This record gives sequence, structure tokens and C-alpha cells, in this order.
Amino acid sequence: MQLNNQKVLIIGSGGREHSIGWKLKQSEHNPVLYFAPGNAGTANIGTNVNIKATDISGLLEFVKKEKIDLTLAIPDDPLALGIVDEFRKSDFRIWGPTKDAAKLEWSKAYSKKFMEEHNLPTAKFKVVTDFEDGIKYMESMSLPIVVKASGLALGKGVIIAETLDEAKTALEDMLVNKKFGNAGEEVVIEEFMEGPEISTHAFSDGVSSQAFPPSQDHKRIGEGDTGLNTGGMGTIAPLPFVDEGTFMQIKNTIILSTLVGMEHDGVPFEGVLYPGLMLTKDGPKILEYNARFGDPETQTYMRLLKTDLLEIFNAIVNKELSMYKVDWNEGFACTIILASGGYPGDYEKGKVISGIGDAEQDNDIVVFHAGTKLNENGELITNGGRVLGVSAIGETLEEALAKAYKAVAKISFEGMQYRKDIGKKALSLLK
Repeated sequence: MQLNNQKVLIIGSGGREHSIGWKLKQSEHNPVLYFAPGNAGTANIGTNVNIKATDISGLLEFVKKEKIDLTLAIPDDPLALGIVDEFRKSDFRIWGPTKDAAKLEWSKAYSKKFMEEHNLPTAKFKVVTDFEDGIKYMESMSLPIVVKASGLALGKGVIIAETLDEAKTALEDMLVNKKFGNAGEEVVIEEFMEGPEISTHAFSDGVSSQAFPPSQDHKRIGEGDTGLNTGGMGTIAPLPFVDEGTFMQIKNTIILSTLVGMEHDGVPFEGVLYPGLMLTKDGPKILEYNARFGDPETQTYMRLLKTDLLEIFNAIVNKELSMYKVDWNEGFACTIILASGGYPGDYEKGKVISGIGDAEQDNDIVVFHAGTKLNENGELITNGGRVLGVSAIGETLEEALAKAYKAVAKISFEGMQYRKDIGKKALSLLK
């Protein structure tokens, strides 16, 4: 496959997609980028196409018309809808897992049963579809109790209940009141695990795989990990508290074992496998699987990735990943998310953003766009819950974080909120 001037369509509109496009622009093969639908940041490095990420027929039509060489299926929703299968039926090159392989993410019930069958380390659990059955199981458990909607719920379908009443309410909201729609038709009830939570990613072409350095996201809206869950408020990588022995254990007993299990079950996994893990006193355990790049983890990873990303994507599609060594730069990276006031609840859009140019005067700073667009006057305005990702690199984690927060101070929009303690817990584990 000829890589020079390859036409690449990136599906999605967040900071994750902007950062992937930003990295692809550094390829020596000079790809031509399109984003569907993209945001104000992606418009600066490629062409935004007004097609929703879930409009598979519209995307297929565009790819055919524009003679796109490679499509990157990045978000979870189109993967769950089977976009990869549909593109392959029409003989279009697309990167990402099939609908069956992505079931690791879009059905927590399926993924927990998969872990059980393949002896993968995870919390004890029960999958329920009946309210009374669920209550009975909860009454036999110790507190806290974790209650999860099985389907995709935008990262918000997980409740950690401190009391039995809270657990019952969560179960009722999901199963009976359909708070998360079809996502709550099956509910996973599981034991609570303790320890640092980390993110791991691995490229896979269904045959071979290569792991990323471990990272850590900060999911809660409030400092000290308080308040509601979000899509992620900031990340750091690599993790100074994860030693080589633990990392090897994760690679062998979790990443490789998962991919071997998928192949054994006749659903080889191609794309990025992203298990969220808990480092318990009994070793690393799987919290859940994601079948795609994490966000904001990807914004941080793209600052550290050394190998040509376009070559990696093509190698995976061609099942030639074993021919490449994915290399990472020395040092550390972090991303601080700037969110709209009110997020993750109701928030206003249309607030004018200023200061990005000042923030990026430092060469170690890149500001990735997520919920942004230009208004009719050409001003940059907010257009989502998570608005920007301020990313920095440094020789140490402390240096990267200090640079990021210095840059954050130069950016403003009405209602802007962010966590001031990203990376703090990781640094405290070293003391």
C-alpha cells in the first residue's frame, strides 16, 4: 500500500481525534486528513466533514466519493454499530475492531463472562436482568457495591454504592426506570476493588500486539477524586509508581491473555485494546475493557509516541504489526482538561475562548480541541462539556505538570473549570 499522500478519514470530534490528527500530520508520508465531524482544532490540520460519527451510510458514501485510502474508526458508538464490518463488506480499508470484537466494550455482561471463561483477573460479579434477583445478590455482598449498566453509557453508567439502599436505587434506575435506556437492560453487580486505577493500551492486528506505557486518568469532576464521574479530567503517562515487573505482569496476564482468548473464540481483535485496571493487593485486575483509544489518555500518549503513527495504522490493517517496533520518547507527558461550567451535568455552550495562542508560546505545550467551534464572527467558542486538553511534556512528571498548569492559567472562557490536582496522587505514591 502506497503511504505517501494517503487520504485518511478520522471519525470523531473530540480531543482524542484532534491529537491523533496532530500526530499523523508529523508523518513523513504527508497524509491528507479529513475529520467527521471534527471540531475547530481539527479544521486547522485537515478538512472537517459534516457527517455524524454514527452515520455509517453517509460515511461510506463520502469514502467512496473522495477515494479515501484509510478510515480510522475511533469512537465507541460507530464500533458498536458495526462500522468496521460494513466498510469491509464494501472493500474499504478501515482500522478498528469488528462489532463482535468491540463487544468487549459495548456489553459489560459479555466482557465479564469472557474474563471468567479465560481466567482473567477481575472482581467477583453477577449479571442480572431481574430486579429481585439483583437485590438478593446485593444482600449477600459486603459494601461498597459496584453497579454497572452493561451497555454504552458515555462513561456514566457506573455507580459505586456505599450503602445497600444506594445500590438498590442504582439497580432500580438502570433496570426498572431505564435511566440509561437500552444500556441498562442487563446490569453487572460486582465487588468493590481497592488500589490505584490505571489505564493500559495495546495496538493489536489480531495476531501480534504492542503495549503502550501505562497511564492514569482522573475520572471524577472534583479534586481528591470527588463528585460525579466524567469522560476524564486529565491524564499522566508513564506512571512512575508502576515498576517493570508489574508492567510485564499486565502485558502477559492481561493484554496477551485477552488477545489470545479473543482469537481462541474466533473474534480476533484488531485496533487498540484498552483495559482499565486496578492495582489491588492481589495484583492487577481488570475493571473493564474499552475497544478503542481512551480520551484524554490519547492526548497524552500522542505527545510521547515516537514511531510514525500512519505506518502503525497501516501495519495493523495489513496485519504486519510484528514488522514494526513501536517506540516512545523519554520523559513524561500530561493533559489537563478544561471543561464547561456545570459539566458533567447541564452546561452552556457558546462561550468565547481566549488565550490558546499565549499558552502555546511554550514549545512543550499543545492545546487539543474537543468541544469547540467557530461562531458566525469567526470567534472560537465552547461547544461541549469537555472543551480543551492542555498537554505538556517534561523530563519529569513534576516538570510536565508545572508547564501544563502555567499554560492553563493563560486560557479562559466563562465558567471554565478544571482539576488542580492532576498527577498529585501518583506523585504521593512515590514518597
